[in-house]
Amino acid sequence: MTVRKITKNDFANFVEALIRTEKVIGVQAKWDRFDFAPLESAEALRLDYDVTLQPPKKYFLPPAEVLLTFEVGGPYQSQLDGQEFLLLGVHPYDMVAINQMDELFRQDNYDTHYMTRRNHATIVACDVLRPSDHVFASSMGAAVVRKGYDVLLTDVGDSFLAEAATPKGEKLLARAKAVPADPQALKRREDVWARNKKSLNRHELKCDPAYLPKVLAKSYKHPVWEEKAKTCFSCGSCNQVCPTCYCFNVQDDVNWDLKTGQRVREWDGCLLDGFTKVAPAHEFRKARADRFRHRLYRKAAYVPPKIGGQIACVGCGRCVGACLPDIANPVSIYNQLIDDLGIG
Repeated sequence: MTVRKITKNDFANFVEALIRTEKVIGVQAKWDRFDFAPLESAEALRLDYDVTLQPPKKYFLPPAEVLLTFEVGGPYQSQLDGQEFLLLGVHPYDMVAINQMDELFRQDNYDTHYMTRRNHATIVACDVLRPSDHVFASSMGAAVVRKGYDVLLTDVGDSFLAEAATPKGEKLLARAKAVPADPQALKRREDVWARNKKSLNRHELKCDPAYLPKVLAKSYKHPVWEEKAKTCFSCGSCNQVCPTCYCFNVQDDVNWDLKTGQRVREWDGCLLDGFTKVAPAHEFRKARADRFRHRLYRKAAYVPPKIGGQIACVGCGRCVGACLPDIANPVSIYNQLIDDLGIG
């Protein structure tokens, strides 16, 4: 691990040089919101953002992608995106989510499409400067991150500290005008981490997240699922903005020539009506309450055993902001279960 100090002016020059030589995707302002998009100037980069509209997972698992092309009754050709790119400004909670996705997409049937993009990415994470209105990453243990990134940036006032954690990161930082980090700057970074572990918590969970599977084990028939589902639109917005949701649908589309086609993968979501429809038109979670419950169980009961016990919610708070009837907040529901069942 190498930690260097870069003045903010030198960092801007560094980003400009990167933009001239490679594909750089960074966080930029969109009216009064922020999102990741191809970066055209260092001036457009915003590392002081609160939260992005979409998580950076879209660059590894796109909303829609062609997996392969084929000829009817003939050969097929896999379509792999091997373009190198730099992802700049990933918050710790989103980095934790990417780490979880990496583990899931490596398991069982290794997902070549996801992993090809992931292996061709260089990730520069950055510690949070401004908490968003709904963040609860502190409660989920995702306010800071110590692995997964190639470089970690921390704003320490007059400069950035840049920690290279991989050979990719070392190679990247070698291009920047930087000096070794001094003890005072390292102390300021520790202060940032200590502050964020406490402050990124607009919605505080009443138990250690590791205890949530036990809470849900006693809550399957709790009335909260029916109660919340009464106002659920089944719009799937909470799924679509979640950095740890990875459900998708795959279908083959034949072109108008009836000779060629493509296999397409698209995002799907467990809150959407029809998500569980199978032949012959049987839908095993047709009731909204069942779908609503599944989302919360998926995060804290079904996925954790696949990823070493981690809860598949990193506390970004995007679902809270996206939900019109204001029923998507996982912490609110988990806390209600804890209170009602007296098992905190």
